[in-house]
Amino acid sequence: MRTDGPLSNNVEDRRGQSFGGRGLVGGGIGTVVLVVVGLMFGIDPRVILGMAETAQTVQQTRTPQQPGAVPTDDAGKFVRVVLGDTEQTWNTLFKQLGRDYAEPKVVIFSQATRTACGTGQSAMGPFYCPLDQSVYIDLAFYRALQERFKAPGDFAQAYVIAHEVGHHVQNQLGIMEKTQALRQRLNEAQSNALSVRVELQADCFAGVWAHHAGNRKLLEAGDVEEAMRAAAAIGDDNIQRRTQGQIVPESFTHGSSEQRVRWFMTGMKSGQITACNTFEGL
Repeated sequence: MRTDGPLSNNVEDRRGQSFGGRGLVGGGIGTVVLVVVGLMFGIDPRVILGMAETAQTVQQTRTPQQPGAVPTDDAGKFVRVVLGDTEQTWNTLFKQLGRDYAEPKVVIFSQATRTACGTGQSAMGPFYCPLDQSVYIDLAFYRALQERFKAPGDFAQAYVIAHEVGHHVQNQLGIMEKTQALRQRLNEAQSNALSVRVELQADCFAGVWAHHAGNRKLLEAGDVEEAMRAAAAIGDDNIQRRTQGQIVPESFTHGSSEQRVRWFMTGMKSGQITACNTFEGL
């Protein structure tokens, strides 16, 4: 992936800042969309969610983190390039809808950080908090993606950011609010199935961005394949096979490897928001 595009100023670097706290994400966990909950430790998403829902308070042991500076190292600049290009895509597409796009922030942190949704931790993987409209990512996640899940490449990393930005797009369009309201009336299996549709749409939106990034000549040979490998690597069936030794489709929360790749490619081929209706039939 070419990295000579515009740099977003909506990236905050909190790496190296001290923050102590107990608990996972509390207060508003029902609205937090996690891309790869516990991927690095093979934790089932339902375990994390169950623990998080019981968290009552975040007890600080050190001074809360203050806003960080814009990153200037290569890893930070890469995040800024990817986010900057997503901003170009979604600003343009929202204008076509007659709407304004409120650009999200990406916060780079290490180990743990404060969010409007509670304490974000590295073990959760990258996630989007709708309460502060920010994406949170510990860049150590990329090592796990490459080494443990065999999905190397800079565009695989870009896909992860684009997927999280896809959740922000859902939030902007009111989709997240509607699905949360619907989830209150569903049983566990139905709620899991709805979560899958939410995640697959974020994959599709990531593909929509990739389509337009390709039109801007940002993509290089092999980039799409890198993204597809990453999507496949974090499919529920692949994760369950690796961590449990068996696949339980009823417990899927993000979609199978095949589904994730297929919906990413659906967005990639069309470049249109309307192609990403994963909720058809509800």
